[in-house]
Amino acid sequence: MKWLQHTASYLIKRRLKQVQYWVANPIVTQQKILRSLLNKAQSTNFGKKYDFSDISTIKTFQNRFPIQDYNSLQPYIQQILKGNQNVLWPTPIQWFAKSSGTTSDRSKLIPVSREAMQTCHYRAAAEVLALYLHNKPDNQLFTGKGLIMGGSHSIAKVNSKARFGDLSAVLMQNMPWLGWLFRTPKLSIAIMDNWEEKLERMAQAVIPQNITHIAGVPTWTLLLIQRIFELTGKNHLLEVWPNLELYLHGGVSFTPYVEQFAQLIPSKKMHYVQNYNASEGYFAIQDRLQADDMLLLTDHGIFYEFIPVEHLHNDNPKVLTLENVELYQNYALVITTNAGLWRYKIGDTIQFTSLAPYRIQVTGRTKHFINAFGEEVIIDNADKAIAQACADTGAKVREYMAAPVYFSTANNGAHEWLIEFEQPPQDLQQFTHQLDAHLQQLNSDYEAKRFNDLAMRLPIVQVVPKNTFYKWLKSKGKLGGQHKIPRLANHRRFLEEVKEMEFVSF
Repeated sequence: MKWLQHTASYLIKRRLKQVQYWVANPIVTQQKILRSLLNKAQSTNFGKKYDFSDISTIKTFQNRFPIQDYNSLQPYIQQILKGNQNVLWPTPIQWFAKSSGTTSDRSKLIPVSREAMQTCHYRAAAEVLALYLHNKPDNQLFTGKGLIMGGSHSIAKVNSKARFGDLSAVLMQNMPWLGWLFRTPKLSIAIMDNWEEKLERMAQAVIPQNITHIAGVPTWTLLLIQRIFELTGKNHLLEVWPNLELYLHGGVSFTPYVEQFAQLIPSKKMHYVQNYNASEGYFAIQDRLQADDMLLLTDHGIFYEFIPVEHLHNDNPKVLTLENVELYQNYALVITTNAGLWRYKIGDTIQFTSLAPYRIQVTGRTKHFINAFGEEVIIDNADKAIAQACADTGAKVREYMAAPVYFSTANNGAHEWLIEFEQPPQDLQQFTHQLDAHLQQLNSDYEAKRFNDLAMRLPIVQVVPKNTFYKWLKSKGKLGGQHKIPRLANHRRFLEEVKEMEFVSF
């Protein structure tokens, strides 16, 4: 197998030369990407409607048609689902990714083209590994296998020529043969749609293998690790896989999980690398082991635009391209892709931590925030405040959810938090005060509303039993894959649904 290890390492390292070029020339690269997308799609139904052949500048492109979302593109997607082609993209769309970034009952079906798989998802995945090999030349990554926590939906037919599933299931179904030489479990287990059965089958299959790296969403990875401990009687993961050295994570912020993983994998040689991918595309990868921001992928079939969040709900919002962005400003991400998503607002907010090269952090969702009283709390604030409150009190948080408590005749407003602890604090009141204090330090709008309890009183923190959020997701048919808890909501619907389940508090 040594020749396979050398071959895989060689092919992946070759990617570094391409990476170095687009990192050094991001603006030119982005201009070429847009020109290529417009040229290729000018004969599509969408391209003819908006006369892509007549678009020669970015300004014309931006003025030609408005920002899109799933609702505005859905009529075109429905045409493709009915079997029509050349609608949004010229090459046949044979796959759709079932979006799992929300707990709503209606799922989105995102078109996935052959080009999107090859030049976006697979290329980015190879570059994640190439950068890791570059940063850690003494790695042993290819002496074993990578455990992939794939999506929970089986591939389901849409029509005679098209199918859909979780993005990870779609990508695994189409993965080049070389990739499977170093991946586990086998495909039939990886794309099972019964998550609980899949968890058991996966644990049984991977325990005896030499796992050197893991990729998956933290929530579901922890559930698998717990089952592996139950089956093996081990206390930490290195007792099961002594050569484990890398965890590739994404989908949610890793901040609340840092302490848990450090306890489960007690090794200074363990590395954690995050990536930013979604059903719509692969957008950024962590290129430095000791930093938690990510390199924006500018040569992967995606053209980026950015809306300052303060303009997000304007009828004609201000929209920036890469050369006009500023550091540490929150932007809603807008993408144009080689799968036919045109000026598509994906619902995420990001901020730039570096402009040379362009590095970003994901700060939240455009719909996942609390702003009932002008406090404008985003997920980035909440994750950091939770982590700091845990550090202050020795607690460990598994999952959480927060929502506003509205004004009443008896009380002013507040935030209510439902928290599932892995290790609860000895004093919940102290934890609550620390959470509140850190939110005030992180967010001046929240601090202003909390001044003298003027608009908002101290947060209300409720402790829920372990697996409460798992049961809630299960009740909605949202187990596994990239499904995640909507940690903040500007309404109380999700929180009230969880509260209907029995909970306890100190």
